[in-house]
Amino acid sequence: MLRQTAVLSSYKSLIIMLKEKILVVEDDVDTQKFLQLFLRKYYEIDICWTEDSFYELLSLNPYKLIIMDISIKGRKDGLQLTNELKNSKSYSHIPIICLSANVLYSDVQNAYDAGADVFLSKPVSNELLLRTISETLQKFSL
Repeated sequence: MLRQTAVLSSYKSLIIMLKEKILVVEDDVDTQKFLQLFLRKYYEIDICWTEDSFYELLSLNPYKLIIMDISIKGRKDGLQLTNELKNSKSYSHIPIICLSANVLYSDVQNAYDAGADVFLSKPVSNELLLRTISETLQKFSL
């Protein structure tokens, strides 16, 4: 029984190690909670809500993808952070999915102009969010 528990524990550790690491930049607490609870089944998730915590987490972790709300509060919004990332030699390779309730054509265009790789509007279905994350990770891992 002890050996079986050790094997199971090793297997769970391996699954955790295989999860892709994603950073969610979101200032709405309810959306943070939802994304954390929903996505942690499939990915390793960190959440931040300000530019300061964003840059701190980014410097400490090898993220495979960023989910960015374009309307975060603070000195810089999500569009500015996206633009800075895509113009950085160190981080320009990280795909960014913009997730926003702002869905005017100009909002979508501004997100793509800033460097977003994908734009999704809130609310987004669980299936579409998972499929988009999976497809974006596959596309950028080639």
